[in-house]
Amino acid sequence: QVQLQESGGGSVQSGGSLRLSCAASPGSVYSSYCRAWFRQAPGKEREEVAVANTGSSFTNVANSVKDRFTISLDRAKNTLRLQMDNLKPEDTAMYYCATKRGVCDFLGYRYSNQGTQVTVSS
Repeated sequence: QVQLQESGGGSVQSGGSLRLSCAASPGSVYSSYCRAWFRQAPGKEREEVAVANTGSSFTNVANSVKDRFTISLDRAKNTLRLQMDNLKPEDTAMYYCATKRGVCDFLGYRYSNQGTQVTVSS
């Protein structure tokens, strides 16, 4: 079973940038998995952010962040990344990475237990 570990969160001012990383456990099978980012702000439901397919070039970024966030895979390091630019206060949330097999939509994922906090001040 793939183990996931996020890093890269922090506190920035509006307009700033952060890059999140999600490392998968060493030796995990790196075939066709969907690897995604979700986020959850206090008092709100979990929201999809972006997804990538490890077995192809497919990526999808939620419309709410499409012009500002970029998802990528570092296959050499078995790591999923999320480049977040022009951050806004509404991006403040706990960010989780997740994985599943099958169709790379935003349903049915197994989430990490930890998450990484992103806080954007105005």
